Amino acid sequence: MPAFLLLQNAPGGGANPVLNFLPIILIFGIFYFLLLRPMQKQRKEQQQLLSSLQAGQVVQTSGGVIGAIVALTGDTVTLRVRPDNVKLLFARSAVTGIVPEDTK
Repeated sequence: MPAFLLLQNAPGGGANPVLNFLPIILIFGIFYFLLLRPMQKQRKEQQQLLSSLQAGQVVQTSGGVIGAIVALTGDTVTLRVRPDNVKLLFARSAVTGIVPEDTK
């Protein structure tokens, strides 16, 4: 039997148990910093955007509709959409961003 196999299976626990879990801990750490943390940051920014909405702002919805906010009531937003000035009712969570002034 090769010598390296004998060393791995040697009684007496030569290896530290923490070192056995180190790769798993590193994988979870990388997973957190590459996936979970950016998602939490993005969710926090979206919540700040939704709470700072005001009447008169031009916003874009998740469906691509662009319109000016006419009214905010609870969890709904009423948008006036051009060219016919149609008023549409959306869930506040459907707003994805504020349209910059130069593209209006």
